[in-house]
Amino acid sequence: MLPLANATPARATAPAPALDPLETLAAELDGIRDAVRADLGHRDRAYITGVIAAQRKLELAGRALLLGARFAPAAVAGTALLSLSKVLENMEIGHNVMHGQWDWMRDPAIHSSAWEWDAASTAAMWKHAHNFRHHTYTNVLGRDRDLGYSAMRVDAAQRWHPIYLAQPVYFFLMAVIFEWAIAIYDLELDAVRRGEKSRAKARQEIVGLLRKARGQLLKDYALFPALAGRRGARRALTGNVVANLVRNLWVHTVVFCGHIPESTETFTDEQYRGETRGGWYRRQLLGSCNLEGSPLFHLLTGNLSFQIEHHLFPDLPSNRYAEIAPQVRAVCERHGLLYNSGRLGRQYRSVYSQILRLAFPGGPETKTKS
Repeated sequence: MLPLANATPARATAPAPALDPLETLAAELDGIRDAVRADLGHRDRAYITGVIAAQRKLELAGRALLLGARFAPAAVAGTALLSLSKVLENMEIGHNVMHGQWDWMRDPAIHSSAWEWDAASTAAMWKHAHNFRHHTYTNVLGRDRDLGYSAMRVDAAQRWHPIYLAQPVYFFLMAVIFEWAIAIYDLELDAVRRGEKSRAKARQEIVGLLRKARGQLLKDYALFPALAGRRGARRALTGNVVANLVRNLWVHTVVFCGHIPESTETFTDEQYRGETRGGWYRRQLLGSCNLEGSPLFHLLTGNLSFQIEHHLFPDLPSNRYAEIAPQVRAVCERHGLLYNSGRLGRQYRSVYSQILRLAFPGGPETKTKS
């Protein structure tokens, strides 16, 4: 059959524009986040209330043993239980509650706006320094104050100073007093000198910190030793000192292993400016490291062993990170992005290798990439 004389010739269809890989990345990760949010419910509520109840029982048992122990094994057991309770309270409970991970329950007792944790930092100061500054500017040199805490040279792009020769030593000293070092650091007194923060605001925060510090010191180093009586005061004091030390060392280890290992990337201010949502996701992926271990290990890290998932979705309940980790890893594989994960020993050795090498001028090739 002959075609009609006035038939319109078919037009070639223009090829569809290629999708921006970062837009695709954002869409896939948004989908993971939205699926979890839509599924939140009873099991999540039961999880966090159960962890809080267990932590309080551990603390009660630990303090009771320290107050009443007459023999060394009981005192050691009390110290161990108190240490465990402090780790749980800081990592899996305090850190995650103050991220707003459980705000969806609308429970005033477990809400980010009301929670105050068993640490030197006030909740308000910590939320500004960590939730806003660190999670917004993750691994951006000059913006992320948690990147080496202005005390460590963690990238060759940072200007070298002779003080860094001592960082392999004060790295460990910092771990011992970690909660107090962070509390003072988060005052951002350097911002007052630069005129970026008012003296009135600084005074308000200093007063708040002093009140919090007084309460912490009295509770652990005066009240409970006094309750143990003259004979048990030294035992109770030692138990509290050791428990706080264990908590500080553990938190320091997990925190530094989350962002400093050699294969992580740092970013310049120019790379940050104009960043899209997909670019933000990419930066969180490449600037974070996971730790591999058992379910108990993940619990004791506050599920910050899933640092990648936490930085992608800081307000999702921590108990969901393990189940979405395979999905996130698959997204990374599809987009050719490194999913940095390893055992604690390997990651810690990598961190200290960085700290040691960058203590000297120069250093390895900068981790900052285009």
